[in-house]
Amino acid sequence: MDPSQYPFDVEAYKKQCEIEERYVLNRFKERRKKIEADYRPRGERKYVKRDHATANQRLIDNYFANQPTYDDAMFRRRFRMQKHVFLRIVWDLSSTDNYFTQRFDAANKEGISPLAKCTTAMRMLAYGTTTTLECLRRFCKRIIQLYEGVYLRAPTQDDLQRILHVNEKQGFPGMIGSIVCMH
Repeated sequence: MDPSQYPFDVEAYKKQCEIEERYVLNRFKERRKKIEADYRPRGERKYVKRDHATANQRLIDNYFANQPTYDDAMFRRRFRMQKHVFLRIVWDLSSTDNYFTQRFDAANKEGISPLAKCTTAMRMLAYGTTTTLECLRRFCKRIIQLYEGVYLRAPTQDDLQRILHVNEKQGFPGMIGSIVCMH
């Protein structure tokens, strides 16, 4: 290979390097301007003290203690089911879905208890409020998975007869269901 066949112009090479260097520097300046234009100083974040342990204890005292603040009738009225059924649901959810277990946050503080998550979801279903949608979505999905085959089924002929009889006694002959109570 003969080097004379490939002439090398040092001045042209230097000029090309200067052009490339200016191009790169201009790109960096443009990028820096864009970053500075998009930059917003981070505001002060407020620390919200959430005492999940106290809230959980209050929930237990209100509904699940040996002498609860609210009796079984109030529990049934608020959650539209008996307490033992509710506790079964909490147990089944927490043993099949990690979301419904007791966890700790990044600061190693106790998070929301499975009992609180389930009462929140059940109250949303019972009252129709729209807060804590992630909890409700996961709750409903897991309830369907757990109980679909046993409890979430079409009524049998005996069920239909019983429902018709009850509704007829209440003055609604021939009625199987009521949209009013299906929230």
